[in-house]
Amino acid sequence: MFLSVFEMFKVGIGPSSSHTMGPMVAAARFLDMMRASPFEFAGVRASLHGSLAFTGVGHATDRATILGLAGFSPDTYDADKAEVVLAALAQTQTLTPPDLGPLKFDPKADLIFDYDTKLDGHANGMILMATDAQGDVTLREVFYSIGGGFVMTEAELAAGKATDEGAPIPFPFKSAAEMLEMSVASGKNIAQMKRANEVSRGCDESLKKGTARLWQVMNDCIDRGMETDGILPGGLSVRRRAKGIHDALQAERGMNLNAPHTINDWMSMYAMAVNEENAAGGQVVTAPTNGAAGVLPATLRYYLDHVPGASEAHIEDFLLTAAAIGGLVKYNASISGAEAGCQAEVGSAAAMSAAGLCAVMGGTPQQVENAAEIALEHHLGMTCDPVKGLVQVPCIERNGLGAIKAVSAASLALRGDGTHLVPLDACIETMRQTGVDMSEKYKETSLGGLAVNVPNC
Repeated sequence: MFLSVFEMFKVGIGPSSSHTMGPMVAAARFLDMMRASPFEFAGVRASLHGSLAFTGVGHATDRATILGLAGFSPDTYDADKAEVVLAALAQTQTLTPPDLGPLKFDPKADLIFDYDTKLDGHANGMILMATDAQGDVTLREVFYSIGGGFVMTEAELAAGKATDEGAPIPFPFKSAAEMLEMSVASGKNIAQMKRANEVSRGCDESLKKGTARLWQVMNDCIDRGMETDGILPGGLSVRRRAKGIHDALQAERGMNLNAPHTINDWMSMYAMAVNEENAAGGQVVTAPTNGAAGVLPATLRYYLDHVPGASEAHIEDFLLTAAAIGGLVKYNASISGAEAGCQAEVGSAAAMSAAGLCAVMGGTPQQVENAAEIALEHHLGMTCDPVKGLVQVPCIERNGLGAIKAVSAASLALRGDGTHLVPLDACIETMRQTGVDMSEKYKETSLGGLAVNVPNC
């Protein structure tokens, strides 16, 4: 099983990897299908189902789908160009994606939020259609946005997990137990094995440049969040808090006012800065999702800025270790809030972050596995109940607490020798089973929990 670090961590836009990035990616894939088709097309249509319908407006799913059909993609998204395209669409009801010519598209009639028809494959389903001059559908595809910006067609999802057709990799672990066995047999740590897998499909230089860019985007996102205030879009009137907290923390330095637990405020602030940027539709990195995008950057920033002896030379090891753990969670359970609740998003992010931090602080592979297990175990059962369908409440603060848990989990693991009762594999399977049993009300539909109990929302 191979999942690249650049699949686990993808540069994209907010507010949601599954509800914003995924539909945009699906639409871009559909355009490629149209280009490869022998038919001539005159228009396009789309219908959103399940969680994409229930919380699509709050997550800008409609906007993302339209822009995807216009030829935009998350990794190269240009906000100014997007506004020009949307303004032109309002006037002409026509999209003009590259190499396809004009396509009729009326957002009011051709983009349907179908709250009643649930598609079988996944909670985040959408159907894209292309029509001829008479308005008849001549090309149709079902897509599922399965979390973290990953998208699969109906046929791909039905084919299951065996979709990796690349060259064999040197360390094909599919479980934490296999990962540890291979580590012992090879004498390599988790980052070294993951690096060998990556290089077998690419090269050292591309890995180095790619991971450097990932951290640059993450770190820039923290910095923008710490410098920006105001009200987040969406109608909840949630005020950005990261800048105010950062300003206060800076003012307290050198005044002997800092209690030891103030470090938690720094970690929370870093994470909140990212998730406020995400909520505003800014550029973020899935880690492993947008809704949980603040946990890992906050943990890594904590390491670099606050841990004595920290070195930027360890950033790649941190990301590779985290990606290895994230791959195990995705392969054996889920990273999708619509599929398994927030345990699959912030829980997975905390496990990945704890593993990365433990590794760069000298932890053995056994301690790294323990750190990931501790962090995930103490997110089990966490629901996804965004108020008004927005990735704001409780999501922004939840990322801060996820980072704190990640650091605590890494610290606890480093205090032991790696021996522990609950294996990471058992914890991941428990998360999967919990997600299966969880009521749909608590899986990113905004039909239960805080979403229905917050007054005036």
